Amino acid sequence: MTKYNIPVQVPVGVSNKHIHLSQNHLEQLFGPGHKLTELKPLYQPGHYACKEVLTIAGPKGIIPNVRVLGPLRSQTQVEVSRTDSYLLGIKPPLRDSGDLEGSAGCILMGPKGTVVLEEGVIIAARHIHCSPEEAEALQLKDKDRVNLSVAGERSVIFNNVLVRVAHGLRLELHVDTDEANASFLGNSDFAYILEKSTEKEAIPLVVKEFQKV
Repeated sequence: MTKYNIPVQVPVGVSNKHIHLSQNHLEQLFGPGHKLTELKPLYQPGHYACKEVLTIAGPKGIIPNVRVLGPLRSQTQVEVSRTDSYLLGIKPPLRDSGDLEGSAGCILMGPKGTVVLEEGVIIAARHIHCSPEEAEALQLKDKDRVNLSVAGERSVIFNNVLVRVAHGLRLELHVDTDEANASFLGNSDFAYILEKSTEKEAIPLVVKEFQKV
């Protein structure tokens, strides 16, 4: 098998502020028995934007019409940018998705009710999704970290980007709107994996022949 040095092209998905709901909170906010209504599919298979929107409230302000994403989760998670957090007057930590213990709180307001979250608001750390097959081709495994470059007028290097490997995922880099705006990135633009990173040093990554998805 022919091997070659990277960079490896990775499509970019820009994550605007959004909300993942639990079943319990869905019904509190939209009424008993309510089910999410799909608006459009997202790039990751099985994930979708919903018609449902909510208002996020904090000590200093509110953000209306924040999109709910499906499917439902076991715990409600609110993802905002740092810029959003200033408007709300809260201090969410930078966390990997799902790491919610001790995170910030907020109030969610829906058409049928209100939920007071004691925790669950984070600034999501940038990360790469990929399938096991893609990970094998790239000699990566779940929870590895890589360094990426972005070319253009505001070229940047994103260091220590978490790799999330799972069946049903597709290769994609997720960054929030602050990171995207700082580097002039938009949906369907590309970043490039430069090397696999470790705590001690960045190790150049040699990969198997890899077909772009």
